[in-house]
Amino acid sequence: MSAEGTSGDVRVEGARKTYGDVVAVDDVDLTVGDGEFFTLLGPSGSGKTTTLRMIAGFEQPDTGRVLLGGRDITHRPPYSRDVNTVFQDYALFPHMTVAENVGYGLKVKGVSRRARAAQVTEVLRMVRLEGYGSRKPVQLSGGQRQRVALARSIVNRPKVLLLDEPLGALDLKLRQEMQVFLKALQQDLGMTFLYVTHDQEEALTMSDHVAVFNNGRIEQVGSPREVYERPTTEFVAGFVGTSNILERNGRRFSVRPERIELEGSGEPATIADVVFVGAFTRLLVDTDVGERLTVVRQNDGSSFEPGARVNLTWRDEDAYEIDTGTPPNTTPLEQEVR
Repeated sequence: MSAEGTSGDVRVEGARKTYGDVVAVDDVDLTVGDGEFFTLLGPSGSGKTTTLRMIAGFEQPDTGRVLLGGRDITHRPPYSRDVNTVFQDYALFPHMTVAENVGYGLKVKGVSRRARAAQVTEVLRMVRLEGYGSRKPVQLSGGQRQRVALARSIVNRPKVLLLDEPLGALDLKLRQEMQVFLKALQQDLGMTFLYVTHDQEEALTMSDHVAVFNNGRIEQVGSPREVYERPTTEFVAGFVGTSNILERNGRRFSVRPERIELEGSGEPATIADVVFVGAFTRLLVDTDVGERLTVVRQNDGSSFEPGARVNLTWRDEDAYEIDTGTPPNTTPLEQEVR
């Protein structure tokens, strides 16, 4: 499966990678457009990081190929590819200053001291670390060190920036701040970002397109809204947020918890449990036909108690058939349960 279009900054065609009997990546096709923030999303072991490493040149596919800007780079070493990689552990040189860390790649390439200093100053400004050039990494916070790693990776303006779970070591509040920062930085640079994460909220927040990985394959590619609101498989429906999977007349449907209403003339059910989650309340509801559904309600002063009887309803367009990813149009699901 691939994103729309046949060309882009990054293309992976028929890539397969095995480690002994383990198939890490299984016939993956992927197209990342020029200037996109594209995210590879999936649980541990799903193949997303191996795919990124093949693009970076750290792994070679057993079959298939990798193209960058239309050129086959499958067998090129990492240093000859116009990409840079940002890792979770920062990988900064502890004995060097911030400025020396950021300018290291330029120094290796033979850029003059004056030109190097100017580029380092500019990129530190871009990552909001002006005045930090003389500090050592140990003197910085986790978020600041991550921004130094970013600065080092973008200072030579690679065609594509690869980011492998870069925010995984940060606490929740800082991670959320860095998500906003990263997206703004990508837009300012106009650079292609290819991002790996297992965090669904992170993927939905930052991405132009998301590829959802499972068992070495891509199950769905689309915009965050498409992947969330129109999941095409049961795995995507369950992994990207929370979803209710319903079966009616041999057909399987996905309905998001926030799309279900508790009033009306729909399916009779009983509230089994009530969980307060701050801004909203999560209700576990048992239908009279033996299904347990999750319903989310914004906290607006209403109260819910276990044992209360309700009637579940949803709009036809909010129920998507899992096999096709399209709204039911022959026999609407809401009509079936009435």
